[in-house]
This record gives sequence, C-alpha cells and structure tokens, in this order.
Amino acid sequence: MHFVKGVLKFLLDLMVIAFSAFLASLAFPSKYVENGLPFLAFFYLIPMFYIIWRRGWGTVWLFGAVYGFLFYLFYNYWLETFHPLAILIAPILESVQYALLFMCLRFSKTLFRRHYSIAAAFLYTAYLYLTQQGFLAYPYGNIASAVYSYTPLIQMAEVTGIWGIGMVLVLPQVIFSEILFERDWKGCRKSFLFSLALLLLSYVGGMVSLEIWEKKESSRTIKVAAIQHSADTWKGGYSTYKENFENLKALTLEAMEAEPDIVVWSETAFVPSVAWHSAYPNNVATSKLCNDFVSFCSNIGVPLITGNPEGVIKDKELAPILESGEWNWKTYNTVILFADGGIQGTYRKQHLVPFTEYFPYEKELPWLYELLLANDYKWWEVGEEATVFEYDGLKFSTPICFEDTFGALNAEFVANGAEVLLNLTNDFWSQALQAELQHYQLAVFRAVENRKPLLRSTNSGITCMVDVTGKTYGILPPFEKAWGIYEMELYEDQGLTFYTRHPDLFGKLHVALAALSVALGISLKISSPIIRRRKERKDREERLSHLFEGMDESTEC
Repeated sequence: MHFVKGVLKFLLDLMVIAFSAFLASLAFPSKYVENGLPFLAFFYLIPMFYIIWRRGWGTVWLFGAVYGFLFYLFYNYWLETFHPLAILIAPILESVQYALLFMCLRFSKTLFRRHYSIAAAFLYTAYLYLTQQGFLAYPYGNIASAVYSYTPLIQMAEVTGIWGIGMVLVLPQVIFSEILFERDWKGCRKSFLFSLALLLLSYVGGMVSLEIWEKKESSRTIKVAAIQHSADTWKGGYSTYKENFENLKALTLEAMEAEPDIVVWSETAFVPSVAWHSAYPNNVATSKLCNDFVSFCSNIGVPLITGNPEGVIKDKELAPILESGEWNWKTYNTVILFADGGIQGTYRKQHLVPFTEYFPYEKELPWLYELLLANDYKWWEVGEEATVFEYDGLKFSTPICFEDTFGALNAEFVANGAEVLLNLTNDFWSQALQAELQHYQLAVFRAVENRKPLLRSTNSGITCMVDVTGKTYGILPPFEKAWGIYEMELYEDQGLTFYTRHPDLFGKLHVALAALSVALGISLKISSPIIRRRKERKDREERLSHLFEGMDESTEC
C-alpha cells in the first residue's frame, strides 16, 4: 500500500511539473497563443518550486530534467524548422541544466529550515545569468522577456538590466511556494509582502521614469529606411541571390521617395562576398552580380548598411584560388557600410549561434563536430571587435541576429560611442511568427538598458523601431515584402546609463548573493550542532549548580 501511494505521488508530481513547463511556455509567444500570455510570468514558477520542495534528493534532478526538456520543447518548437537536430539539442542541453538547477534549489531547502525561498530566488536568478555566458549562452526563455510589453516595469533595466526585473518577478513566486508547502502564512508573511512591495515599487518607479522621458526633447532625428524582402537568402544558389537582390533594389527605390538618411537591409541580405569577389574575381556571373550591387549602392545617394559575408585569405602562403578550384578563404558573418562608392567599414559577428554557426570543440568532441558538418551547418569565424561605424556625424553599431539578445555585448557598442543600435536579422528560416516574436521580445530591453534607440531590420520580421523607453513603433507585416521609414530620436546630451557603464553587474551580484547564501547556510548547518551541544552542556551545568545549591541549603539546616 505504501509503495502504491509512493507511485501515485510520483505520477501526480510528474503531471504537475509537466503542466508547469507548459504553463511557462504560454507566457511567451507559442503555437497555442500567438503573442503569449505575459501575465503568467507573475506566477508560472509557483508549481515548479512547489514540486522542488516536495521531492527528495533521489528524484528532484529527474523532475528538473523533465521540466527543462518539456519547457524548451513547447517554447522552442520552431527549431525543428531549422534542423531536426536543433529541436533535440536545445531541449536536451536545457534538461541537463535544469536537473542541476533543481538540485541546487533543493539544496537551499536543506540548508535553511525557514525562509529558504529567499536563497532559492538568488540561485534561480544567478542561473538565468550564468546560462547566458560562454559558448552555450542561450537567452531564450528568460522570465523577464515575457513582460517586455509592461513598459513601466522594464524601465529599471537602465540600472539592473534584465536581472533586476527577473528578481522582482521570481521572489514573490518562490516565497509563495514556500507558504503553500509549509502551510505557514504567518512565518513568511513579512517576506512575501516585502516582495510584493518591491514589485509594486519597481512598477511605480517605471511610471515616473516614463513621465520624465516624455518631457525630454531630442537633439537630433535620423530617418532610416528598413527593407524587408521576405526571403531566405541562403536557399537556391545564384538564381536566388539575384532574385533577392532585384527585390531589395525595387523595395529600396520605393523607400527612397521618403528621402531617408540611411538604408538598412537585413543579415546576409546580399550573399556573394563583395570584398572577396571584387578582389579575386573568378566567376563571371557572381562578379557581375557584385558589380551590379556596387553600381546600385553608389547611385542611391545615401549610405546603405547590409549583411554581406566577408571572405578573407585563410593561408597567406597560398593563392586565393587553389589548383583544385577551391577558395583559400575563411568567412565571417559581416555587416558592411557602403557609401561614397565603396565599403567604408565592416563589423564581424562576435557572438555566433552555438552548434549552428560555431563549434570550438573539434578536437575534444570530433564525433559531434563531424555530425554537425554532415548535417550541413554553416561555420563562421568569430569577430573580435565591437565596431562603431561613423558617417556624417552619426555613430552607430550593428549587432547581428541574436546578438541583440545579449545586454553586455550591446552595452559595449554604446560605451564605445554608438548613438544608435541597428540590428540586422535573418529569422525567415524559422517559418514561425512566434520565433520572430520571441527574438524581438528579448531585443526590446537593449534600448532601455542603454537609453539608445534600436532599429530591427529583418528579412521577414519583426522589423520595427524601439525607442529609449522600450515602446515599439512601425512593425512591418511579418513574412511580407515591405519597407518602413523610422524617425529615430537621439539624445546627444544624455550620458551613459548605469547599466552601460556596469553591464550585467546585477547578474554578477545575484551570483555572489547566491554563493553567499549557500556559504551562510552551510556555516549555520555546521555550527548548529555545536551551538546545540554547548547549550545542552550549559543547561546541565545550571541544573547541577541548582542541585548543589539545594544540597548546601539542606546541610546548613
């Protein structure tokens, strides 16, 4: 009977954790709810934490693995469109990470008899930060991105980045889960009410900040044309490259009637490497296409910014074109600034997508490296410089694709002098509006963190402008050929924000607080028996002292 009850409890908890993962995915754009249900971000973690407190060490890791796998399966379902391997790699990696996370969170309960939820909140937010570092950095699924549309709440990002937003969302939920598990409202009442007050204060402070920004006057306005040609630029070879170029030209000429200051295409919008084929022409058709690109850009009258792969000599001791016919080159995912008849500057993508654009462990994991190559993944070289372009007095930087989801990387652009962030993205491959919306949600915070306008120029969506308060303007219809004109207001007298000067400081602070809380818990755990034994010894000594005093009194009598 006891065994049956244990099995039923296990299955019930498994159903709850699966439901919790599904509920979490609904907070974001999904195949079930196109724009997501952002209000769920205020409580979708409660059942997850409740199960962690309920499970023992033997199974809590398993529940973490199940939660991580299912959440990213529901949330990132569109990865299957990119490649069948991708929809397996992401959930499996996340399941391993969540298994470790659940064990760390459960450890906080072991260390503290009461108020363990506070340590757990630090641990969870530290986890969000740590999983955005290094080769496997993957910002998708961060709870803060779900509330991007609650504009007052996200204003704190100019100080804390998304980490402060994550904390004010997580803290009430984890404390409430402790209340449910312990059935102890009185014991946790003060901490829970404090967490709600912190959330409310963040919202009210954001409203005040918005009011201040609405009264500010911009010092300069830049008119930018973003061209959305709605095509996967990599598919189809030369004929596709030419067709896409013709569409880009036609849309650009239409947009030029609005007299923009700058024209922006998307990531890898023009595929043949202009720099390479201009320097080492060996294919008549491709060279002609590159010459047509140069001719068009030279005659539109304004600078053009576009994604264009850059090829450079790989082995300087060999000829550019080898005897076998292969090119002696290495390639970068690059943005070029074309103006005054030539390429005036380039930016090479620094943060490549793990496994699909970059895999640095060829020697350590040769079997995985060969598997990825066999599945036709495109490798790029890693860029090393946070480039700031300058033209006609305007300084701007161009994070490529999902680089606009990383706060510290964009803060470096702004710290280097960028007044505007122009993101160039290719999300057409996903064939899913939800994938584009999830990407866009994460990007919105870059404008608030740095108080610099962000323009997203994509090949299929979400093409739009985000102002310095996080408000979005001019979203073009996804997966349609279109162009948009965006007037970007600059505040040149505005200094660098706290976040720009100290990027991800609050993320690091949460890691430090998590480590400190664990150290404190271990210290208390070790010292508690010693303190208890000392107290017991003192009590015995006091009892003996009283006994001897009583005996002395009897003797005197």
